[in-house]
Amino acid sequence: MNLTDTQQAILDLIADRIETDGAPPSQTEIASALGFSSVRAAQYHLEALEQAGAIKRIPGQARGIRLVQPRTPAPVPAANDDVLSLPVLGQVAAGLPIGADIGSDQVVLMDKNFFAPSPDYLLKVKGDSMRDEGIFDGDLIGVHRTRDARSGQIVVARIDDEITVKLLKIAKDRIRLLPRNPDYAPIEVAPGQDFEIEGLYCGLVRPNR
Repeated sequence: MNLTDTQQAILDLIADRIETDGAPPSQTEIASALGFSSVRAAQYHLEALEQAGAIKRIPGQARGIRLVQPRTPAPVPAANDDVLSLPVLGQVAAGLPIGADIGSDQVVLMDKNFFAPSPDYLLKVKGDSMRDEGIFDGDLIGVHRTRDARSGQIVVARIDDEITVKLLKIAKDRIRLLPRNPDYAPIEVAPGQDFEIEGLYCGLVRPNR
């Protein structure tokens, strides 16, 4: 089975969600996690995976995706349990939320001691709204995939199918996403707005540039 790096990343995401949540991700969640600008891009890759025999889709079900066979783990040097193989799935805004584009099909080998908690993937930062946390444009941030976060943690969040990295503040009557740069205004999550925590920020890699 010959898959592109993007298709393999989607297959890994599906397997991870089934293992952790007991259900596969929706097409919207796939598009968000991989940084696609539209759900149609996720549909295209799912069609390719089905044609390749990697998945089976069940018509009429929002999360009707089934793995045909168990995922093959990404190769990691056998002699070193401290090495993580992390896909770079796209880019995330450190500024106003953006419809993130796919950043690369790159996989990076990293020492897991660089991160806490252990990340599931990397996202490329676009913008400087988190500069006072030491997060700069072009950095690769590690993201630990989870829906749970506490007030005061830095999170990757989805707002109406756009993703951003911000400081989470939760009050009784509202949720705010705060920048760490005074040039940017806080983001207020409106009642009824499509909002989801995609993961926790857990460290960064700064590529040579």
